[in-house]
Amino acid sequence: MRKIFLLATLLTFRCAFAGEPTDTSTAALMEQMRILDSIEGTLHYKTGTVTLQNGIGTINIAPGFKFLEANEARFILEDVWGNLKGQTAIGMILPANAKAVIADYAFLVEYEPIGYVKDDDADDINYDELLKDMKDEISKSNDQRIKAGISTMELLGWAEKPYYDKQRKLLYWAKELKVGGTEENTLNYDIRILGRKGVLILQAVSGMSQLDSVNANKEAILKMVSFNEGSRYEDFDSNVDEVAAWTIGGLVAGKVLAKAGILALILKNIKLILLGVVALGGGIWRFITGKKKKEEEVTYDEPAPVEETQS
Repeated sequence: MRKIFLLATLLTFRCAFAGEPTDTSTAALMEQMRILDSIEGTLHYKTGTVTLQNGIGTINIAPGFKFLEANEARFILEDVWGNLKGQTAIGMILPANAKAVIADYAFLVEYEPIGYVKDDDADDINYDELLKDMKDEISKSNDQRIKAGISTMELLGWAEKPYYDKQRKLLYWAKELKVGGTEENTLNYDIRILGRKGVLILQAVSGMSQLDSVNANKEAILKMVSFNEGSRYEDFDSNVDEVAAWTIGGLVAGKVLAKAGILALILKNIKLILLGVVALGGGIWRFITGKKKKEEEVTYDEPAPVEETQS
């Protein structure tokens, strides 16, 4: 992701200065990096035990990782990376040595209170057929993305074929996508942890070049995140709890969002996978040049303080 960001930045400078690098352009680049470091300095990374909102789950941050809570995770997603407003992330897990503003990859943490997802269909799903349907759905919606001012997208195939661990109630899969106007293909890596009243979502966003790194750290990430007692899958009570309308196959296909319409479904996906592509380069450039505020002034809104947790 850092490679993509730097490429986007250099292309921007090339357009801005329309010639060979000068002392002025070098100084400007150094200033932008200084601002990125300044933004990074406002963040409050957590280690140790983190309790998720509403007490639904816990993340025990392992050595080699760190965590941003909801306010700051959304600040990074929306204001720094340039994603759509209204993000629902309740946190972000990053490598300990990474800077959130230009991380190679990050696992976003979300929670969807969709009810108890039955896994009866897990062994019967033809994921190759499902992939064909997903490719067609995305292809047919490109006209809508163009009208919405969003880059076109093509689903190339599975980067990691869907797998459901019935004992651990874990579902994961990864897609390789091509986003219009980008050089590196995009990795969209999804993990679902099934619970009593919904699913915890872990989504890694990066370029395809980071697939090996994500796979290498996936198990460590999974061991960190769990539902608390009372919210676990085995705590389901058929007398009081609702059963989700979606199945295992529906989670992979993204049918959780189907009730909001196809455009909302596409926007939900695109706002995450564009992090290191169009949104990261362009979003940070607009951010650090002050176009969101006013010309010739570089400012940003510091995120609201977050409640301290155990470190």
